[in-house]
Amino acid sequence: MFLNDQETATDLLYYEAIAKTVVKLIRNTPDAPVTIGVHGDWGAGKSSVLKMLEGAFAKDERVLCLWFNGWTFEGFEDAKTVVIETIVDELRRARPTSTKVADAAKRVLKRVDWLKLARKAGGFAFTAATGIPSFDQAKGFYNLAASFLDKPQEQISVEDLKIVAEKAGEFIKGTPEDSDNLPEHIHAFREEFKQLLDAADIDQLVIIVDDLDRCLPNTAISTLEAIRLFLFVERTAFVIGADELMIEYAVREHFPDLPPSSGPVSYARNYLEKLIQVPFRIPALGVAETRIYVTLLLVENALGSTDERFVRLLAAAREDMKRPWKSRGLVRRTVEVAMQGAMPPEVDQALVISAHVTGILSEGTRGNPRQIKRFLNSMMLRHGIAEERGFGGDIQRPVLAKIMLAERFYPDFYEQIARLAANHPDGKPDSVRRFEEHVRAPPSPDGDEDKPAGKETRKAGRKAPTPLPTEAAEWDKNEWAKGWAAIDPPLSGVDLRPYVFVTRDKRSSLGGLVAASHLEGLVDKLMGPPLMVRGAAIEIANLTGPEPEEVFEAIRGRILQDDNFRAKPKGVDGLVRLVEAHQTLQRRLLEFIRELPQNKVGSWAASSWGVCFSDRGIAAEFQTVLAGWAGQTENPVLQTAAQGIAKLQRG
Repeated sequence: MFLNDQETATDLLYYEAIAKTVVKLIRNTPDAPVTIGVHGDWGAGKSSVLKMLEGAFAKDERVLCLWFNGWTFEGFEDAKTVVIETIVDELRRARPTSTKVADAAKRVLKRVDWLKLARKAGGFAFTAATGIPSFDQAKGFYNLAASFLDKPQEQISVEDLKIVAEKAGEFIKGTPEDSDNLPEHIHAFREEFKQLLDAADIDQLVIIVDDLDRCLPNTAISTLEAIRLFLFVERTAFVIGADELMIEYAVREHFPDLPPSSGPVSYARNYLEKLIQVPFRIPALGVAETRIYVTLLLVENALGSTDERFVRLLAAAREDMKRPWKSRGLVRRTVEVAMQGAMPPEVDQALVISAHVTGILSEGTRGNPRQIKRFLNSMMLRHGIAEERGFGGDIQRPVLAKIMLAERFYPDFYEQIARLAANHPDGKPDSVRRFEEHVRAPPSPDGDEDKPAGKETRKAGRKAPTPLPTEAAEWDKNEWAKGWAAIDPPLSGVDLRPYVFVTRDKRSSLGGLVAASHLEGLVDKLMGPPLMVRGAAIEIANLTGPEPEEVFEAIRGRILQDDNFRAKPKGVDGLVRLVEAHQTLQRRLLEFIRELPQNKVGSWAASSWGVCFSDRGIAAEFQTVLAGWAGQTENPVLQTAAQGIAKLQRG
């Protein structure tokens, strides 16, 4: 029932081809150091590619593959030295019986201890690039620390200084006297690291760095600098999985004084390109790939990854994905061949769901596998809840998927559907039915459906089309909503109340109740007469976080449920006061005004909003609504009021 959100053990997206390409690149450059970037948005599948890469080297004794998760070391004071220590420790564990490795590792770690000493010696002029002082600076710190041992200060721990002095002394005794400049120190470090690789008796060291884009900027930059300045030596390959945009952000945060750009490419991008020689970005899934992925996820969930039928289907999907530009997704015939017999009901339903949700899901998630998987997980979880509650038979997954698409990608549209379903005695709102029929209706064979309906264009005997309900007319102006209405299954005749119940995340979806009980008293006040609304000013001002939105939704739900709009409904004055105090609600107020049934509202709808719309863009949209009211003829009262408001504004 649950689709694991971790890196997958089953390659459903044919990312093995990407991993094999990276492996080939590393093997073809055994001597030269190389840094490869596997880029992609969060959830694009970077970790899965890196796991496949690690598996490809698992049986090769001449290649040592180490996994480094940058996020694990978040919060360490000096991520740069932690990176180096971790890699050295992993090398030592890989060759536990080798004295050569142990000795070489000890020399490298002594160098790392010196780096730590450099950071502890505050007040020295460390270099901005590496944090390393010169040899004379470290030696001076050693002498200073040693002198304090005779006459310790109260604020200085003798034991701490003794340890620091001993470590500094050990390093200085083993360092050539002429090593007094930064380049020589870096060169010495690299030579010692190469000696460690020689002692390990390997042809290549492959270090996989994952989750770097989850780190804070300082950790991300320290990790990259450790790779480039110290560990970028012969026979090493680094494969870094990260969203390049997040790394660019880290560069800008870490180096705030960088100028904005250098020619056509920003300095942040130049920095990234200097560190990563071979970038590769995992492409987003297209429509056909999304359909294949959804089908495979659901079929694997139903049959199991080891079932022979699923294995055959996966092989057919991989063959299809070799040329995705020619793919139409996993069509029914392909699935039937893989099943080699009767089609299991779960597999048949997987085909139906994938066909229904692919288009909008692909666009809405931008082809992100993790977002697709989370949508499917949420759908299956909600269906499971319905079954446990005893109304699972009232829920069909294709219908649930369609409702969830609206909930996920167009919340305001979903809220309108939820309200209409809750207010209809059978849960079958006419507006939804009429809207779907309108969108799905074939175009006029004469091609004159958009022409004026005058005598010269209207054929004899043809009736004028019935106007859409107010809500449906507004939806018809939105391309997303029309695309949603066009996908199967149609919702005509479907009781939507069970679907709204199981998908609702706010109590307002089925009745406008406020989510937090301590706000119910305020909602009651704002639903009262003007004097009571004015008396709630302090409570309104003290609302924080999501509270203003919760109160707004509760009042909005109560107003719309009454379905009596000739006189100003109770709660309108409360909404106005709420929006004046919390101007982030302006967009929600405009959407509420658009929800009002044009043929039922009185003159108050044109004149009740005062100075609510301080945002110029939203104010302009409200003027468009007023102009529409002034131009319509089905509600003369509203028309006159809107025209009067327009004249006042012009005057």
